[in-house]
Amino acid sequence: MNDFAIVSKDSEFHQRSLLYGHPPKFIYLRIGNSPTSKIIQILRDNFDIIIQFGDKGYEITLVLA
Repeated sequence: MNDFAIVSKDSEFHQRSLLYGHPPKFIYLRIGNSPTSKIIQILRDNFDIIIQFGDKGYEITLVLA
């Protein structure tokens, strides 16, 4: 099994993960048009949640807003 996740704001990746499951896991950023600095801050603020998400085999998608 791989140990990576796709991080995207694209809803098509979200739909694909719902249809086909994983791997890979998917982190869906529901934040609209935002500067890179905001995306970095969201990922840093949610680091612990992202690590827990990666460790859980049964969760496919993590939505961050």
